[in-house]
Amino acid sequence: MKTIIRILPALGMIALISAFTLLGDDNTGVTVGDGAPTFNLKNIDGKKVSLDDYKDRNGVVVIFTCNHCPYAKAYEDRIIALDQKYKGEGWPVIAINPNDPKSYPSDSYPNMKKRAKEKGFTFPYLFDETQDIARSYGATRTPHVFILKKDGEDFKVAYIGAIDDNYKDESAVEEKYVENAIEALRSGKEVNPSLTKAIGCGIKWKK
Repeated sequence: MKTIIRILPALGMIALISAFTLLGDDNTGVTVGDGAPTFNLKNIDGKKVSLDDYKDRNGVVVIFTCNHCPYAKAYEDRIIALDQKYKGEGWPVIAINPNDPKSYPSDSYPNMKKRAKEKGFTFPYLFDETQDIARSYGATRTPHVFILKKDGEDFKVAYIGAIDDNYKDESAVEEKYVENAIEALRSGKEVNPSLTKAIGCGIKWKK
């Protein structure tokens, strides 16, 4: 009888932990090999940009980022460099800001336009006002990268994760994950690694 009494609370605790695990798992987006969710979002020039606009490209480097996050700021020049290096090869960058401006006013649409002008962004900077696109991809951080490769008439996810292995010091980077992934895809090789941990600020979700 005592054994049964001990087991029941244990089973209850396991069920409770399982429930919290399920409730806390918000990253229900895509994984490598999945079809890429499409989008049609407002750019800083006021025009809509859709993934369908890039059907003639080899792929797209989608980066969820923002204005205020120190990690995002640390990577801005590297993101510009990636776009300048690979856009002409058919692998342009598309940046998307998913943050709730009510939580961080510095991430508002007017401030997106201001930041892009200050830094001289060479790529679209889109506002995910509803946050639906970030959720559909499973983005959790800023920055968070999703490399999409053309597959017939569609795009498939080929890489998810970080830009490189050192946000603090570009000169100390040893693994350029995004560059290596693009080079592998251009050569028809497997991306390795195809999944890394995105390092950055958590996305500011609407309450």
